[in-house]
Amino acid sequence: MTEKKLPPLALGAWSWGTGMAGGDQVFGNHYFEDDLRPVFDKAMEKGLTLWDTAADYGEGTSERILGNFVKDVPREDVLISTKFTPQIAGPGDDAMEKMLEGSLSRLHTDYVDIYWIHNPMDVERWTKDLIPLAKSGKIRKIGVSNHNLAEIKRAQEILAEGGLSISAIQNHYSLLHRSSEKAGILDYCKEHGITFFSYMVLEQGALSGRYNEAHPFPEGTGRGNSYNSYWKEIGKLVEALREIGKAHGAKPSQIAGAWAIAKGTLPIIGVTKVYQVEEAAKMADIHLTGDEISSLESLADKAGISTLREWEKEMA
Repeated sequence: MTEKKLPPLALGAWSWGTGMAGGDQVFGNHYFEDDLRPVFDKAMEKGLTLWDTAADYGEGTSERILGNFVKDVPREDVLISTKFTPQIAGPGDDAMEKMLEGSLSRLHTDYVDIYWIHNPMDVERWTKDLIPLAKSGKIRKIGVSNHNLAEIKRAQEILAEGGLSISAIQNHYSLLHRSSEKAGILDYCKEHGITFFSYMVLEQGALSGRYNEAHPFPEGTGRGNSYNSYWKEIGKLVEALREIGKAHGAKPSQIAGAWAIAKGTLPIIGVTKVYQVEEAAKMADIHLTGDEISSLESLADKAGISTLREWEKEMA
């Protein structure tokens, strides 16, 4: 995708900072620079140099925090992935450029390695605006997120008119949500040399093994509202992850991440603690058997729960 070698996974900064769509509202967290500096430093030490954020996360606070760390390391040593969110775009024909400039300023850089259209609010309107920004060098690679297959293909047609193409797709993909696989998007990516970034692989921590009915997510948060009613069903899958983990010397979260890698995707793992970085760094070294993968997917299907979120649509 880029001249820089991609790590086997990305680290997500969605839960960094606070504000609209930020850590407090979605996750029930309040993490800032002092909390997160050791996390960033450990990731860089481990070779996990690909960071995923968005202008929308915490109304820019996620980008600002990440940028305060990025400015202290050689730019060539880090890969930055951020997003244009149509819903918060300003007026005028240069709305995307203005949002990108805001991201670049907060991130203390003059280019981003991957720039995404966050969702397909208006494929015809926004996709074409990526072309001049990519040709200017401010965007190294183009990605689209939360797009279905028809929207991906249409975006490809629009970009092709400018001699460009999609390099990455980023959709919700986990054991409990395989909509993109069923819709043929994973196969499309493989056929066209596109990297599929799987976000919410751990379902915002629901598959980490650290939460359950006795220790649920904070009430009133996005993940609390989405998962706290399903701990009985989720618990059965987590127990299977734990059992398979014993054979690999791994935790449930690591098995869930290893599953996503085994499926040919690049998972985004949200991190707010040093130990989460250390666990993520080991995911690519876990090699699941075909039987283990089939067993997990079968059990996940039997759970019969939907983790589709309010900003998403079914891909299949």
